[in-house]
Amino acid sequence: MPVPSIIFPADPLNPRRPDPHFTWEARTLRELGGEHHLVDHDALLAGHAEEAVRRVPRDSGPLWYRGWMLPSARYAEFAAALTARGGNLLTSAPGYAAAHELPGWYGAFEGATPPSVWIPSTGTAAPGPEELAAAAARLGGSGPAIVKDYVKSRKHEWHEACYVPELADLAAVGRVVGRFIELQGEFLTGGVVLRRYEEFERSDGGPDHASDGSDGANGAGGRAVEARVWWLDGRPILIGPHPDAPHQEVEPDLTDVPALVRRLGCRFVTTDLASRADGSGWRVVEVGDGQVSDLPRGIDASGLLASLIAA
Repeated sequence: MPVPSIIFPADPLNPRRPDPHFTWEARTLRELGGEHHLVDHDALLAGHAEEAVRRVPRDSGPLWYRGWMLPSARYAEFAAALTARGGNLLTSAPGYAAAHELPGWYGAFEGATPPSVWIPSTGTAAPGPEELAAAAARLGGSGPAIVKDYVKSRKHEWHEACYVPELADLAAVGRVVGRFIELQGEFLTGGVVLRRYEEFERSDGGPDHASDGSDGANGAGGRAVEARVWWLDGRPILIGPHPDAPHQEVEPDLTDVPALVRRLGCRFVTTDLASRADGSGWRVVEVGDGQVSDLPRGIDASGLLASLIAA
C-alpha cells in the first residue's frame, strides 16, 4: 500500500515553503520520514483549483490535507483537481462537508450536543421574522441561545452578534441574527444556526466569551474548560486542550463519544468537548474535519502525524 503524503498550504511570500503556521507540522512530518506537498490556498479560494495544485506531483497517490479551512464547494474542486493528477484525498468531498458543517454532523451527535436548528441560506440576506419565529419555536421557543453559521460564531461580539438572552424576544433574536450576518458578510457559511445555550465549567481566568467550539458557554467568569480530541477511523489519536487555551489541563470523559464518531462515518475528525457546569458530564460542543482543525501550540503532534501516514 502506498504511504499517504500530506498537503500543506504554501507560504504566500515563498511558495516553495509551507505557510509559517504549518512549518512545525511539516518539520515533524519530515522527522517521521513522511513526505509533504504544497498547495496555493489563495488560488483554491479563488476557484482556481488546477492552478492551486500544480506543485503536487502527478500520481501522488493517497493524500491528506492539513491547512486552512475551505468552503465545501472549494474542497470538492480541490479533490477533483488532485484526482485529475492521479492523487486521492483520503477525505472525500461529501465526508469533508459532513464533518465541517453543523447540519452534516448534528444528526450523529444529537443528544450529546446542545440542541440546534438552522435556516439554510444561499446569500447574505437575513432570515425573515416568520423564519426566525419558526426556528425559535423548534428550539423550544424560550430560554437563551447562541447564533452562528454552519461553521463559525462571532464569539468576540458576544452580546451584539452571538448571544440571545431570550428566544421569546423575537425582536432581540432578529437584531442579533441581523448583526451576525452583517459581520460575517461574504464569509457566511451555509445559513443561520440557533443553538441552545448551555453553561460549562469555567477556568480561573478573566472574563471570556467562549471559543468557536463552546458556542454554548457562558460569556462571563473565565474560559470554558475545553478538550479537542482527534479521531482517525473511530480511534482517538490525540487528546489535548482547545487551541484557544493551549495551557489548560483537560481529561475529558470519552465513554460515549467513539460510538458517535463511528456513526458519523468520517475518517479523520475532531470533537471539541466541554464539561457542564452542573456536573452532569461532558458535552460535544463542536465537530470538525481533522484536516482543517487547528492544533494547540506546544502539543506533541508526532503521534497524530505518524497515524496519518500509516493510515
